[in-house]
Amino acid sequence: MNGRREKTAKDRLPVVLWRYLTFFSVIAFAITGCMIVFLKLIEQDLGVVYTESNISHAAILTFINVILISIFFTVIDAIRRKFMVERPVRRIVSAAEKIMCGEFSVRIEPLPGVYDAAGFNVIIEYFNKMADELSGTETLRTDFIANVSHELKTPLAVMQNYGTMLQSPNLPDERRQEYAKAITESSRRLADLITNILKLNKLENQQIYPHWQTYNLGEQLCECLLNFESIWEKKEIEIDTDIEEEVFIDSDEELLTLAWNNLFSNAMKFTERGGRVSVSLKSDGGFAVVQVSDTGCGISPEVGRHIFEKFYQGDTSHSTQGNGLGLALVKRIIDIVDGDITVQSEVGKGSTFTVRIRRNGNGTA
Repeated sequence: MNGRREKTAKDRLPVVLWRYLTFFSVIAFAITGCMIVFLKLIEQDLGVVYTESNISHAAILTFINVILISIFFTVIDAIRRKFMVERPVRRIVSAAEKIMCGEFSVRIEPLPGVYDAAGFNVIIEYFNKMADELSGTETLRTDFIANVSHELKTPLAVMQNYGTMLQSPNLPDERRQEYAKAITESSRRLADLITNILKLNKLENQQIYPHWQTYNLGEQLCECLLNFESIWEKKEIEIDTDIEEEVFIDSDEELLTLAWNNLFSNAMKFTERGGRVSVSLKSDGGFAVVQVSDTGCGISPEVGRHIFEKFYQGDTSHSTQGNGLGLALVKRIIDIVDGDITVQSEVGKGSTFTVRIRRNGNGTA
């Protein structure tokens, strides 16, 4: 640290000399010009004749005055910079060094009003906002790593345990099939988790750019819903559809297919046997409004505030059927296509997800 200070002091010397020479040149030019004009006027008006000796003496005194005035202004400028520039800069640099060391909780207090003219408070305001964003990002990163580790560990542990039991020589065929099925399910869940992580990472880092095209949203919803026919038949779920015809949107068809599939999968997963899933599509002015409702367990207001966060699972009883990334993917996709998604839910009565997407110019193909 001392070496750094010495280096800083050495670096300052040329700067101080340059400032002094700048003041000296400006003051010397101004005073010399004023003295020449003054002497000319005196000579013309009063007829005073200046000898070489008098001019030399006056020049020496003027030169000394220039030196002293330049020193005075250099000292005043150094003091001004010490308190008005270097002190706030040191505070900002010190905070930046703490940020570099991973201390994201550091914040800089606003400076008194006298510093506003230099714009330091604006810099401090944006620095604090940057620190807030970094702090939030670090928290998300830590939570993400912890959640990913947990989600990876669970299916791997299941696969390891059942794999060990499969090695038993006297294991009945029925048990062997049961254990093999459990391993297959865990491997599928692990593959889905990795796939969703990669998709979400690409979406969040804008490595996937929407391909805009005009298409019939109602037809897309029907096609996506039919993919879950085997599930709703197995669980005897009643399907209600109220889809308005000829509703066209300008959006990315592939991305929205992923979003609808996740919403329908969620609805089927949380709806008990004999329940009902409803899908509606209505045009509302310049928007297409899609609602996906279920008669499942519902969620509380507290869970609703976090439902679109990565790895958040409000209903842990269904945690083995998902990995908490589906709704995070949906939210990111809807944001990318400039849409909006909200959820209304009541515990024990089900949930309704509402998506609003801007239609194309005239609402037709």
